[in-house]
Amino acid sequence: MRVAIVCDRCSPVAAPGRTGHGGLSEHLAGLGRGLAAAGHEVTLVARRDSPDEEAVVRPAEGLEVRHLDAGPAAPLTEDRLVTQVPVLAEELERRWRADRPDVVHAHSWTAGLAAAAAARELGLPLVVTLPGVGERPVDPSVDSRGRASAEHVLVARADRVLATGEDDVFALVRLGARRSAIHVVPYGVDTETFHPDGPTLRRGEHPRLLAVAGLDPEAGVQDVIRALRSVPDAELLVAGGPPTDDPGIDPAEDRDLARLHAVAREAGVERRVRFLGAVRRDILPALLRSADALVHVPHRTGFGMVALEAMACGRAVVASAVGALAETVVDQVTGVLVPPARPDVLAHALRALLREGAVPLAFGIAGRDRAVSRYGRDRLVGAVEQVYAEAVEARRERAAAGTAAGIGVEVEGGEAGAG
Repeated sequence: MRVAIVCDRCSPVAAPGRTGHGGLSEHLAGLGRGLAAAGHEVTLVARRDSPDEEAVVRPAEGLEVRHLDAGPAAPLTEDRLVTQVPVLAEELERRWRADRPDVVHAHSWTAGLAAAAAARELGLPLVVTLPGVGERPVDPSVDSRGRASAEHVLVARADRVLATGEDDVFALVRLGARRSAIHVVPYGVDTETFHPDGPTLRRGEHPRLLAVAGLDPEAGVQDVIRALRSVPDAELLVAGGPPTDDPGIDPAEDRDLARLHAVAREAGVERRVRFLGAVRRDILPALLRSADALVHVPHRTGFGMVALEAMACGRAVVASAVGALAETVVDQVTGVLVPPARPDVLAHALRALLREGAVPLAFGIAGRDRAVSRYGRDRLVGAVEQVYAEAVEARRERAAAGTAAGIGVEVEGGEAGAG
């Protein structure tokens, strides 16, 4: 099957922790590789959001990542991304006319609008995933009605809709999605790459906490730094943001990094916090294995791909109880769930975790078992393959029903009427 996957947020081949890079980017990278390994021909289309990104990258046999120019080569907020939808839709339609996929899978509502417009013109089966569906914008001044209207249109047009958890299902049904069209398929993890056994980065005798996240306030890293003040002797490694080992980069020039340095100084823990910058994918498993616990406490809904990767590496996870994270991490079994934006509660949880040496180990063993049994990459790929097949069949049935009724149906090149 020829699969076109569309995302406009951050390239799936970007380094973890880079601005805009999160669970969705990791998921798409893994999904693309998994589908390609299963014999499909996959083109993953992403909007170029960095001038350093090459036009075409081929990270694996059968997988091609294409970076399209739609707006400035920089991360954009939703209100700016939506202005680039017509440009992206036009480019997708042009490419798909020349190289037609069998199915289109769009991620995010802005990418969905562009992909739906192009797919409609060509009569292509459409699958959509809407991360954070129904959630409010970070900025309260942003009008979310446009997003809600777009999501309503997308779930009506899509042949199939993927949800990462039950919270998404409820939100999708409220938007008007047909329950029969919704499939719950959580993100998957490569349990061969992320494994308890393997190289481990050097560490000292002090307990090590690790945060792998963007540096913006919503990622919650400042909460971990403030909590560290009440966790004696522990060190914190922060993987994310610009490459701080580059002597040409001044931390003061990066607003979020400078803010976090200030938070560490104010908390009196600057000597116990190290900012690593964005880490390479090949280093991440060894970095995870070197930690006593991963601390992932975003303020908003998110799947938390790095939490799953830490679990696969046999490490305990302390996470905020938001969105799918509350389903991925089982409280007091694979880790600890805490309320977001509560450094005091987080500090208490970290002290309790590190006080009992056997507890992180037990959480890690349970986490590994859960990652393998529920979130293995093979399970993800198999489930998505089935959804794609259903979407193709659903589109075929729609076209046949439209023809039999003598009404206009979507076909390649536009719409055909009854004449």
